[in-house]
Amino acid sequence: MADDKIQQKKPTSPRPQQFSAQKPAQESKFGPDYKHIVRIANTDLKGEKQIHMALHKIRGVSFMFSNFVCHSAKIDPRKVAGTITTEEIQKLEDVIRNPAKYNCPVWLLNRRKDYETGQDMHLITTDWDLSVDNDLKRMKKVKSYKGIRHMLGQPVRGQRTKSNFRKNKGKVSLGVVRKATAPPPSDKGDKKK
Repeated sequence: MADDKIQQKKPTSPRPQQFSAQKPAQESKFGPDYKHIVRIANTDLKGEKQIHMALHKIRGVSFMFSNFVCHSAKIDPRKVAGTITTEEIQKLEDVIRNPAKYNCPVWLLNRRKDYETGQDMHLITTDWDLSVDNDLKRMKKVKSYKGIRHMLGQPVRGQRTKSNFRKNKGKVSLGVVRKATAPPPSDKGDKKK
């Protein structure tokens, strides 16, 4: 029985040899022109994702807007981002920065009827952050209802605040808290006779 177990044991393979420095670098599965990081609109995008999903990483680009950008630039949305050429990158950036030039519907833009210019536009990256920050500052300066709610750190859109939006999350319990009853006064030697 013990002899059978010894015979069933497979011989171990020889130790793998160390990699030599002369071995050529392996090409990726997408070809020699594959880029692991693609830079579009000052944002680094992962090269292994499909282009319509990679565009979501850009601030201000949503699912619908990324589909519009891919179709307007005539690029297959399922194409891997690391395989697109520099001409396609320039075309994508042009569509992202100037969507009105490519007949983008107004409802797809994220800044309609701008407060200062009155134009419909689409803002991305830091432009979007600055415009939101300026809007909040303007509302606080004018002391509109929304501005006051932002100043107080309260919800702006009419939500109820009885049980939600509480600052002391774990410290205070919700519900009724009973008063602590004081102990009755003791009668030991306090009375004068």
